[in-house]
Amino acid sequence: MSEPATDLTNKLPADCEVPAHIAIIMDGNGRWAEQHGLSRMDGHLEGRNAARRVIEACAKLGIEVLSLYAFSVQNWQRPTPEVEGLMELIEMALREELQALVANNVRFVASGRRQDLPQSLQRVLDEVERDTAANDGLILNLLVNYGGRAEIIDATRSLAQQVEAGDVSPADIDEQLFAGHLYAPDLPAPDLIIRPGGEMRLSNFLLWQIAYAELVVMPVLWPDFTAAHLLEAIEEYSSRQRRFGRVPKGDE
Repeated sequence: MSEPATDLTNKLPADCEVPAHIAIIMDGNGRWAEQHGLSRMDGHLEGRNAARRVIEACAKLGIEVLSLYAFSVQNWQRPTPEVEGLMELIEMALREELQALVANNVRFVASGRRQDLPQSLQRVLDEVERDTAANDGLILNLLVNYGGRAEIIDATRSLAQQVEAGDVSPADIDEQLFAGHLYAPDLPAPDLIIRPGGEMRLSNFLLWQIAYAELVVMPVLWPDFTAAHLLEAIEEYSSRQRRFGRVPKGDE
């Protein structure tokens, strides 16, 4: 990561509303590799470069939270060499980017079933979280071994244990209490979901949190994703009227 000196906000319209929390389904690495006659791991390596570009851009834009979908619970079904390669790539990238995250005031958190990840990767996740905990700039939420349904199940189990212990009454369970048992309960819900790659689905991504998020699907494959694509998605987001179930203003 380079030092976030350039102000990208001047590339947006003056009245553009910038979302506080952007979440991205990083899709298209494999298709990009196939188009270029390369291996799938080559595609994932290029995807890492795209992630770096977007992290830098979000830091410059003053985004509060960036969530990146790096590895899903369903991805274990991929060929073993690819899974092992992805685990090594995530670990290597975190080790190599740690000092840049610290220098750029980025706080790192990881969401997912970490206990099922390789021990070495678990240690790196813990290390990067610890070493960036004091930073108060962009929060980078990396979703690793993550699934929206798995998160809801894990939160339900946690609440059920509290009910069984007599610490919580079933009558006290509401949305706020349930949300407090999610993987990253302190993070605000995403405002904008970006899906590169053109696929029109959510892929088990932050199912609880994105109830009122705006979705922008883009044809560009993730390895080709740039700050310009990010700005385009933000402008699209800003052009929409978010109602949250209410009647639009002027239609009362």
